[in-house]
Amino acid sequence: MSILSKLFGGGGGSRPAADPETYQGFTIFPEPVPEGGRYRLGARIEKEVGGELKSHILIRADVLDDLETANTVSLNKAKQVIDEQGDRLFG
Repeated sequence: MSILSKLFGGGGGSRPAADPETYQGFTIFPEPVPEGGRYRLGARIEKEVGGELKSHILIRADVLDDLETANTVSLNKAKQVIDEQGDRLFG
C-alpha cells in the first residue's frame, strides 16, 4: 500500500468514520491516520467558496493512542486552524 493510500484512507480499512461537524461555515471531517496501532491527528476541512467546494487536508505530528481521542483532538485542532486562518486556508 502506498503512503498516499495510507494517508488518505485507501486500503478498505474497516474503522468507522466520525461524524462531520460544522464550525463557522466550514465542515470538519475528523480523519485520524492509523499508524502502528496508534492514530496520527488528521482532518479534512471543507467550505464552499465562490460556488466551488474547497478542501484542505490537515495532518499533524501528534500521535494518539485511541481513535475516539484522535477524533476529538483532530476536531479541536481543525477549529484552531480555522480560527487562525479562516478562508486563507484555501489560498
